[in-house]
Amino acid sequence: MRPVVLLTNPIHPQAQATLEQHATVRLAPATDAQTLIRMAENAELVIVRAPLPPEALRAGRRLRGAIRHGAGVDMIPVEEASRLGIAVANVPGLNAVSVAEYAVGQMLSLTHRLRWVDATLRAEGWTQARQLADGSGEVAGRTVGIVGFGAIGQEVARICHEGLRARVVAHRRSNKPMPAHVQRATLDELFTTSDIVVLACPLDESTRGLVDAELLARMKPTAFLVNVSRGPVIVEKALVQALQDGRIAGAALDVFEEQPLPRSSPLLATPQVILSSHLAGITQDSMRRMSEEAVAQALQLLRGELPRHFVNHQAAAAIRARLASLQAS
Repeated sequence: MRPVVLLTNPIHPQAQATLEQHATVRLAPATDAQTLIRMAENAELVIVRAPLPPEALRAGRRLRGAIRHGAGVDMIPVEEASRLGIAVANVPGLNAVSVAEYAVGQMLSLTHRLRWVDATLRAEGWTQARQLADGSGEVAGRTVGIVGFGAIGQEVARICHEGLRARVVAHRRSNKPMPAHVQRATLDELFTTSDIVVLACPLDESTRGLVDAELLARMKPTAFLVNVSRGPVIVEKALVQALQDGRIAGAALDVFEEQPLPRSSPLLATPQVILSSHLAGITQDSMRRMSEEAVAQALQLLRGELPRHFVNHQAAAAIRARLASLQAS
């Protein structure tokens, strides 16, 4: 009997074709909790692009692993998976270029006021749009502060230094050395001195609500904020207030406290913000890379092996035992 692999969302068709040579692939018709729980019952693996409820792990009696189609594993209940002996893996770094290019693109859109120029040209005409250039600026020579210095943060830093000739400062929790073109900074220093702040940190208990009213108050009134991490890293109410009060110049947000972004969100009525629907890491290029690596690790698990990027190392013994049991049955 062929093993079943559940996809919460589509993956790259070439990678799916490879997977279908070894397993029956089923795409969830919806991503609500009850649908995923029901479809996980007969699955041996889940490739995750939508939040996976803990009940889905408990329902999957033959589940070997949950593989995140991306870097952040906050969509997977890792503690529950570890308790059950289910491997959790991700595909780190493979969308870093896509996310970094998005972040830099939004920096340029904010500093050059491109979104507002476009809207004004369409609604009011050439002269009114051209007047907006007087308030625009350049990234060159300014300070870009990066919170989180993993693969995404490092790529943002490289582009800003090599391509835009910006000064780059960064905050990272580890003591790993910074490259020569990046200056280490505390959070207070970074928010106080930066002209553009880019959030590229993971979401965990230490970063949830990190950017609150106090940190926002340290920013320059001319500064911009770009978030490509996770929505709950920012206290959204505090950000809206800071924008409405003119305490910062603008923001570009790809992620939000609640997703999809509710139609009642005050962000939709805040003109200083550029909004997008959690798509910074999604391009044809990154989708292919992430899908190929997710499938490669799925095949490892189907062979009874630990995936190369599994993250719940503390449960390695329980995972090995479960894999051995499923492999023998």
